[in-house]
Amino acid sequence: MRLKGKTAIVTGGASGFGEGIVRKFVTEGAKVLIADLNIEAAQQLANELGSATQAVEANVADDGSVQAMVKAALSELGGIDILVNNAGTTHLPAPMEEVSESDFDKVFAVNCKSVYLTAKHIVPIFKDQKAGAILNVASTAGVSPRPRLNWYNASKGWMNNATKGMAVELAPEGVRVNAINPVAGDTPLLKMFMGEDTPAVRAKFLSTIPLGRFSTPEDMGNAACYLCSDEASMVTGVCMEVDGGRCI
Repeated sequence: MRLKGKTAIVTGGASGFGEGIVRKFVTEGAKVLIADLNIEAAQQLANELGSATQAVEANVADDGSVQAMVKAALSELGGIDILVNNAGTTHLPAPMEEVSESDFDKVFAVNCKSVYLTAKHIVPIFKDQKAGAILNVASTAGVSPRPRLNWYNASKGWMNNATKGMAVELAPEGVRVNAINPVAGDTPLLKMFMGEDTPAVRAKFLSTIPLGRFSTPEDMGNAACYLCSDEASMVTGVCMEVDGGRCI
């Protein structure tokens, strides 16, 4: 029960790594707002996990939607102790000059602008209470970029740098900010990363991961739980690779 008494927002919490984080947080005693564009999936997960969770539809790239999400957390959970910026997207693998402007804009809106917007509305709350933990879900792509995912790589590199900048600025306010860098997982985004999902493509992808498997939602939940718990009270500005050795 490492998160007993804590309240958390997990964006993109209805599936993939976000779902793994939600499940772990609930197991460890937290109350969680599952924020997702797919409100049906978010509500289904909330129904399964019970009274410790609430679901809300949220577009993390839209200021008004983020503001409404924060209001929902305050009213439904009674406060906010933890923010997990997990919602993310990518473009399909392509030469950098062939990625469309609309795809570029979508990647940076969801992966980067969202971190700004959640900070805009939640950092003042954390400053007032002199406590809070923010976790940004970045990617090994931001540490060791893969070819043909250039603008996605750049967005996650931005996220890692933003994490460190946020951490050093907010430390005097009692607020910790960390990131996790997963390697690709068997989640809805996997096919987009690979371009096509075939046994040959999967084998090629897995050959770059020394431990020989994809990241799982459970892996992300375990790492997120530690970094957002009081056990990590001396940890801030860390971009933890949870990647089976991919970045070595």
